[in-house]
Amino acid sequence: MIAQAILDPIIDRALAEDLGGGDLTSELTVDADTRARAVAVARTDLIACGGFVFARVFERIDPSVRVVLHEAEGTRVESGRELWSVQGAARSLLAGERTALNFAQRMSGVATHARAYVDALPRGSSTIVTDTRKTTPGLRVLERYAVRTGGAHSHRDNLGSAVLIKDNHIVAAGDIRKAVERARKGAPHTSRIEVEVENLDELDVALEAKADIILLDNFALDELREAVRRASGRALLEASGGITLESIAKVAATGVQVISVGALTHSAPAADIALDLDLIS
Repeated sequence: MIAQAILDPIIDRALAEDLGGGDLTSELTVDADTRARAVAVARTDLIACGGFVFARVFERIDPSVRVVLHEAEGTRVESGRELWSVQGAARSLLAGERTALNFAQRMSGVATHARAYVDALPRGSSTIVTDTRKTTPGLRVLERYAVRTGGAHSHRDNLGSAVLIKDNHIVAAGDIRKAVERARKGAPHTSRIEVEVENLDELDVALEAKADIILLDNFALDELREAVRRASGRALLEASGGITLESIAKVAATGVQVISVGALTHSAPAADIALDLDLIS
C-alpha cells in the first residue's frame, strides 16, 4: 500500500480541484439527511487496483462513510463484478464520486495494462518487465504501485535513487568511459551504475568501463542477441524503446534480463468502472 502521509496530499489536491466551490448540484437537489449506498462496478474485464484510494477519497470528504472492498488488489475481475461499495450521506457520495473513480480507473487501467505485458512473456521466462519515469506528474507513486499490482516491476523512483547515464549525460560528460568512471567514483557503494548505449560499439565501451547495467536503446532483435553474447554475464542487460505487446516475447527470447516499457504508464487506457447509487432508509 501507500503511506497516508503520501497519499492524503494527492487526494486532497484532487478534491480541492473538484470541490473548491462546493458541490452546487448536490447541495441544491439532495436533502442533507438523505442516505445512499453506491457500488463501483467493472464494466470491462480488468485487474482491480486502487480500492484503498477509492475508499480514502470518501473518508477525506466524510469520515462517517463506510467503505467495503469486495475485490482484493491485483485480482483479475470480469465485467459486471462489484469492486467496492460505499455507504453514507448521499451528498458525500456524490461529492467524491468523480475523484474516486478517476483514481480507481487510472490505477486499474495501469495494472491491467501491466498484466497484459507480463502475460505476453514466453512461458517460464526469467525476464522482468519494468516501468519508466514516463508517469503523470504528481501521480507517479500511484501509477508505480499499479504497475507492481499488475505483476510488473518499477525502475528507479526518481533522479536521486539510482545512477542511469543516458545519451545526454554522455554528451555532457565527454564520452561513455568518462561518465561511468566519474559516476563510480562518486556514487554510494550501494548504487549500481547503469549506462544507456545506442549500438554494439557503445556496448563494448560500456562493458570495458565495467558498467553494472547496460540499457540497450532501440536495438533490433539480432543486435539484442549479439549484445547478450558479447556481455556474457558481465553486465545486466536492459532492453528498451518501442517495445509492444506484439514484440515483447521476441525481445525476452533474446536473453536480456530486463525489459523497460514506458507504455505501462504513459499509454495505459483507463479501466471502465461505473458507480451505481441507490437510496437507503
